[in-house]
Amino acid sequence: MILKELGVATLLGLTMGLTVSFLGLLRGGAEIALVVALTMQAIVIVGSLIGLLLPFILMKLKLDPATASAPLVTSIADATGVVIYFSIATALLPL
Repeated sequence: MILKELGVATLLGLTMGLTVSFLGLLRGGAEIALVVALTMQAIVIVGSLIGLLLPFILMKLKLDPATASAPLVTSIADATGVVIYFSIATALLPL
């Protein structure tokens, strides 16, 4: 199940990354386009894995997996996405 989810997330991330890289290229140049494309790819994959694994993790912790509803998954994925974005930007862009 994880491999199937990774495959779909990778293809979706590539498509979205390519799309937003054009905007990054127009608005900020090649470096920004690369940062935005890599960030989009990573966020889509991580968000998909969070949405897939969170109910199983909650079951292991003897918690109700229904609490892994859309707002919780979205909040965790958004917070993780911000960290991913700043990590990639810090690594690739000159200060």
